[in-house]
Amino acid sequence: MMHITRLLTVGLLGIVLPLQPVLADADAEREMLARIVHELNALNTLIRKAESQAEPDARIHFRYDWLRQDLSRMQQGIQDHIDAPRAEPRTFPPLRGDYRR
Repeated sequence: MMHITRLLTVGLLGIVLPLQPVLADADAEREMLARIVHELNALNTLIRKAESQAEPDARIHFRYDWLRQDLSRMQQGIQDHIDAPRAEPRTFPPLRGDYRR
């Protein structure tokens, strides 16, 4: 009996745990994505500071312009997802409610 209970518990957890991301709150996801966009914006200050401290006579230069382009692409992709219209809920005919005749 104990073996069956343990097996059922493990089986139930195997079903429920993968479903948790599916049940995640879409608003919470959008909020976290907005925070990522904010953090990416904050990186611009650090990039400017690093660029100002770069050795002008160095043989190999870091391409800050490419970094900015990549960050901009990431920000735009995330923002596009945040701004995308949400799927409209389907409409159903109203329930009758009164089942007596």
